[in-house]
Amino acid sequence: MCELYCKQDTLALRGKHIGPSCKVFFAADPIKILRAQGQYMFDEKGGRYLDCINNVAHVGHCHPEVVKAAAKQMEILNTNSRFLHDNIVEYAKRLTATLPQTLSVCYFTNSGSEANDLALRLARQFRGHQDVITLDHAYHGHLSSLIEISPYKFQKGKDDKKEFVHVAPSPDTYRGKYREDHKDAATAYADEVKKIIEEAHSNGRKIAAFIAESMQSCGGQIIPPAGYFQKVAEHVRRAGGVFIADEVQVGFGRVGKHFWSFQMHGEDFVPDIVTMGKPMGNGHPMSCVVTTREIAEAFSSSGMEYFNTYGGNPVSCAVGLAVLDVIEKENLQGNAIRVGNYLTKLLDEQKAKHPMIGDIRGVGLFIGIDLVKDHEKRTPATAEAQHIIYKMKEKGVLLSADGPHRNVLKIKPPMCFTEEDAKFMVDHLDGVLTALEVTETKSDHVISKNTVCSTKVPKEVHVELPNHSAMESRENHSKKRNGVCSDEHTRLSKRLKT
Repeated sequence: MCELYCKQDTLALRGKHIGPSCKVFFAADPIKILRAQGQYMFDEKGGRYLDCINNVAHVGHCHPEVVKAAAKQMEILNTNSRFLHDNIVEYAKRLTATLPQTLSVCYFTNSGSEANDLALRLARQFRGHQDVITLDHAYHGHLSSLIEISPYKFQKGKDDKKEFVHVAPSPDTYRGKYREDHKDAATAYADEVKKIIEEAHSNGRKIAAFIAESMQSCGGQIIPPAGYFQKVAEHVRRAGGVFIADEVQVGFGRVGKHFWSFQMHGEDFVPDIVTMGKPMGNGHPMSCVVTTREIAEAFSSSGMEYFNTYGGNPVSCAVGLAVLDVIEKENLQGNAIRVGNYLTKLLDEQKAKHPMIGDIRGVGLFIGIDLVKDHEKRTPATAEAQHIIYKMKEKGVLLSADGPHRNVLKIKPPMCFTEEDAKFMVDHLDGVLTALEVTETKSDHVISKNTVCSTKVPKEVHVELPNHSAMESRENHSKKRNGVCSDEHTRLSKRLKT
């Protein structure tokens, strides 16, 4: 009784003090996390959860080396970057050493949103152009300037797309405009950007930048086809714009073979501006914009200096240095390759077994599972994805879903994820999918058997999980109705909840 009261009390307080736009994971049955270590999180009852989604705790939750570095520097000094300090210089050197030589100027900020906002300012100042080309379903941050270029957000709101924003198709070869059977999907998608530029020019507009995540995360774990970024960069630069690579969610060795995800596209592709954040501080708020000297000088010549009170402070830089040290010492890039390949192999085996898995895509420890209700039509299994997430939580595995249809299971765990963790996750996913498919098969059998029933209940009713009170209401109502169909539907709903 006390546990129930405490949970209700917490939820009531949250509703009172946190705005309705602030959503929590597993809203129908939220968990309260008290501590975390490595790739595991622990709730108030001591329950352990395997964290498969936290790309912020990059080297592992509460990594002792990162905690130690932060505490040590905090004891000595923390101030803004108007004073000289070795940490900011050392960190800038270490960071730029991981990037192509032309990317040599750092601006330190506190969040991915701040970094992307500054990147837009740099791009627009460079040649005085204004317009931005973004990808469909993209998300680049929560500031007003970034909501304007994030279809993932602005298409859900009341505001129409701004006239200076142009949306190119997401280079999705699974369910996009040009698919895996296209003879040259990279060129086809790049030509869409070229058409946008031509149309903008015909209307007297000028392109400042093309911005894209090196691998689209909120868009559904999309890996652009090889050659796409090179061709887009060529079109954009010819139009006087710059290429901004958003590495906020996918950088710092997550792809394994390379430190930055854009490097997968080859040495002949170098962005003009790179933004980074989230994993940079392993949970400590820090981010950065790195660009060329030419773009930086054009920005400084405007007379509007850039200053950030906390960006590049001694504690943040100490934390950043510690994260880089851990990535190197623990060979986390090698781990991303080894564990990522093993996990992909296990998931491919599940794809052959479960018709609900339409596509497995990813690189290193960045993987998406596209769930479908029909393999040929590739119909998104949205409700089923939500059901799976809740069932996996019951098994002690934390997953989330994203993409335009919210049917893609996202896997972006801390980089210390192991092969044992991968096996644990996939084994439980196998069990949840098997139970779901059995339930749906029985549902179909019952519906086809009892053709005297006047209404046919869609499958989504049986798999939609979150609103438990509504489900109970439906069950109570069905008990009052007469006939074999209503009894069977009640039993199916109960069966799915177990």
